[in-house]
Amino acid sequence: MSHGCQCEKEYADKVEGFSAECLGNFWIFQGLSSEELGALVQRAVRRLYPVGGHIFRQGDPVDRMFLIKAGRVRLEKVFQDGTEVLLDIRKSGDFVGEQLFSEDQTDFPVSAVCTESTLTCGFSRDVFERLIREYPDIGLQVIKNMSRHIDSMSSRVESMSAAKLEDRLYHILAHLAREHGHLNSRGRVIGLPLTHEDLGFLAGAHRVSVTRAMKSLRDAGLVEQQHQSIVLP
Repeated sequence: MSHGCQCEKEYADKVEGFSAECLGNFWIFQGLSSEELGALVQRAVRRLYPVGGHIFRQGDPVDRMFLIKAGRVRLEKVFQDGTEVLLDIRKSGDFVGEQLFSEDQTDFPVSAVCTESTLTCGFSRDVFERLIREYPDIGLQVIKNMSRHIDSMSSRVESMSAAKLEDRLYHILAHLAREHGHLNSRGRVIGLPLTHEDLGFLAGAHRVSVTRAMKSLRDAGLVEQQHQSIVLP
C-alpha cells in the first residue's frame, strides 16, 4: 500500500471510529454525559482537508465551528496593508471557529489553514443551537470549560510578558514544544515550519530582533537548530 493510500485509510478509520468517548476527549466537551455526547456525535459533520486547505477564510460568515480530530491548523490574519501574520497554531483536540459563540462576530477575523492533512468534526450554528435547546447542560458545560480555558490562556500570556525578548521568545518556544513538539535523543523538537517573522509576531518583536534573540538562545545552549526544526534540549 502506498503512503498516500495508507494515510487515507488511517483517516477513514478515524472517521469510522468517531464515538461519544472520542468526542469527550475534546476539552470543550469534557464533563458531558454519554447521552449528550452521543447526540453531538450524531449531528457532527466530518470532513478531511488536504495540506494547504482552508477550513474557513478571513471574511467568511461565522456559521460553523470545527473540532480538530487529527492534523494541525494555522490561524493567519491579513491586514489592510497586505501584511500576513501567524496568530496561533491548533492541533488535534483543539477547535477553531470559537467566534460562533459571539453574537457580535459575524465574519471570521482570521483564516484557518491546514499544515497537515486535517480531519474535522463540524457543527453549524443552527445545529448547535438546537442541541443546546434539547440538552441545556451542553451549553452550561461548554461555558464552564471555556472559562477554565481562558484562565489557562491568561496564565500563559502572563508567563510570556517578560521584558527581555530572549525570555519571551523562550517561553513561546517552550509552549510550542509542549503543544506541538515531539521527543528525540536531543530533547523536544518543534518541527513546525516557523519563520522568524512568525516568531516575531508571537513575541511582539521585529524579525531582526528575533534573529538576534535566537542567536543568544543558541549561544546559551537553550535552543538548537536541526535542519528546519528547533530543539529545546
